[in-house]
Amino acid sequence: MSETPRGAQTGSAPGPAAAQAGRAHGLHYGKAGVTVYRTYARPLRGLAPVPESAFGGRENILFAVDVDVDVFGDNFLPAYVSGDNREVVATDTMKNFVQRSALEYDGATLEGFLAFLGRRFLETYAQMQTLRLTGREVPFAAAPVPGAGGGAAFESSAVLFSRSRGDHAVVELDVARDGDAATITAHRCGQAGLQLIKVTGSAFRRFARDDYTTLPEQVDRPLFIHLDVFWRYGDPGDALAGGTGRGRYVAAEQVRDVCQVSFHRFVSQSIQHLVHEMGQRVLERFPQLTEVSFEAQNRLWDTAAVSELDGRVKVYCDPRPPYGRIGLTLRRA
Repeated sequence: MSETPRGAQTGSAPGPAAAQAGRAHGLHYGKAGVTVYRTYARPLRGLAPVPESAFGGRENILFAVDVDVDVFGDNFLPAYVSGDNREVVATDTMKNFVQRSALEYDGATLEGFLAFLGRRFLETYAQMQTLRLTGREVPFAAAPVPGAGGGAAFESSAVLFSRSRGDHAVVELDVARDGDAATITAHRCGQAGLQLIKVTGSAFRRFARDDYTTLPEQVDRPLFIHLDVFWRYGDPGDALAGGTGRGRYVAAEQVRDVCQVSFHRFVSQSIQHLVHEMGQRVLERFPQLTEVSFEAQNRLWDTAAVSELDGRVKVYCDPRPPYGRIGLTLRRA
């Protein structure tokens, strides 16, 4: 059954310009949550080592990602104004395009896959001018299994993997048409979903107090944080160098490890103090990065009970909401 939309009139519909005279538009449309599970992608090799991280690459036997595609451009305005869909690439088509392109991808990284997708979209669909591609790693860890030689030695399975619900890499690329080529106009890489607890070696003291303050000062506390860390390269080409042997690509696992080691070593006076230390260490370790930023949440546990025999032995529970939020961006001068 069809019906006339509310406010519509029969007869010829006005053109977009006439209907929208004097109005500015910002529009985009696309497909979110496109899952891709690609087997036997190119292994990731050639990373420059850092002392805080044991990560040296991955086999990419299972390359799993979750992709969002957003298309921008006023040439799609007729679909909004008058229902003219002649320029519209169906979002279901976009989903199929992403999944089939994954079979053609010959790289080793999430950044490279999104850049490949952006070029392929612009080559295939002339009506697309600008794209934003967002990818989230779907982490699977190789299961430990007894080695082929028997005995007590274990090794990582090459066929069995366990889905992880922990932290994961994230990448966002903006890709625009530049003549016959595609140019990356903006990018952001990251590691999201870290949940880190340090049982001792954190403090929160000498903060502002007034009649509304009830929080006691804490010389030493267990500090539980949720953390997302993001970074940008000075040369976006370095973000696409993973697997090429150039040694300029920074793996998300390496940034994660630098942040974790900073947390381990540093006696912080606040979460603000902590993320600043993390940012300093990341920029020091990776000179090819020009910016690092953090979004943190204070999920400090409440104390439920303390041992009378040993003050270090305590029982904690999750805190009541709400929770504190802390953000920081550090850029090179």
